[in-house]
Amino acid sequence: MAKRKKRTRRTKKKTGSSLLKYTAWFLALTALVLISLITGYYFGANDGKMHKKEKSITKHKSAQTIPKAPAVSVNKRLQEVLKKETKTYVSAAHEIDNETLANPPKQKPKKVQIYTSKPKLAIIIDDMQTASQVRAVKRLHLNVTMSFLPPRVARPDSAKLASHEKFYMVHLPMEAMHFSAEEPHTLRIHDSQQKISAKIKDIKKLFPKVAYINNHTGSKFTSNEIAMNRLVFALNANHIRFIDSRTTAKTMAPKVLKNFGLKYVARDVFLDHHMDKPYILKQIKKAIAVAKAHGSAIAIGHPHKNTLQALSESKALFKDVELVQINKIY
Repeated sequence: MAKRKKRTRRTKKKTGSSLLKYTAWFLALTALVLISLITGYYFGANDGKMHKKEKSITKHKSAQTIPKAPAVSVNKRLQEVLKKETKTYVSAAHEIDNETLANPPKQKPKKVQIYTSKPKLAIIIDDMQTASQVRAVKRLHLNVTMSFLPPRVARPDSAKLASHEKFYMVHLPMEAMHFSAEEPHTLRIHDSQQKISAKIKDIKKLFPKVAYINNHTGSKFTSNEIAMNRLVFALNANHIRFIDSRTTAKTMAPKVLKNFGLKYVARDVFLDHHMDKPYILKQIKKAIAVAKAHGSAIAIGHPHKNTLQALSESKALFKDVELVQINKIY
């Protein structure tokens, strides 16, 4: 019995000492984990602060070392914008695939050229649709008529831009024989009277001050008598006059307007059928000559860079005529 009691005591002592060892090891390991976590957090926070400081220092240095870009003049910026737009620019000239542009009806020169004032020349700038184009045209300081295309997704502000002008026209898209790029909502020869009348009412809502429209493209539409009858009927109902851009020699506008008891008015000279500046300058001189021969003339151009530069360089030539808005001729 005595021996058994001694063994039991020894076993208990061993078990107790083992538990104490395990507990001590556990506490030691826990302490090490806690110390490593605290140390890592401390150094990590310091590293983060240092990283932020370094970032701010780098930013400050870069702001000091990088020189500012030289200021570009408004005129140069506008020229660059127009240059970019010219690359993808589509004008009425493109619808006839480089064929000869339709000429206006021949007029006999007046025998007696006595005018109470200078001959009148109206220059219409078609395809107006962006703020940069409006600014560029206004920088010419010439009395020209801006003709705005109806708004579209890519150029939504044309009506808003026109609303700031005292006088403007609308450049209405019409069906052509050949399209390189068609405008949305283009009038077509098979459109009903109801559809055409609704379109003109929409144009009047978008452009409340509009009193004149001319055709954008339209070689197919204007050469169709029924389609032109429907259009002129709708324009009359909204007190809008039609000016023929003459994108085709087969235009039915003279006949239709005569049947309505209205005067036929068309452009005399197309300034930028070819877009090189020498050609445009030659066309400007031609427009002035037509105005001198007949008392008045209508020229059509577009907001191409070369067209605007040619107009600017022709200011001395314009002294022989009076530049007027289209409402002073028709």
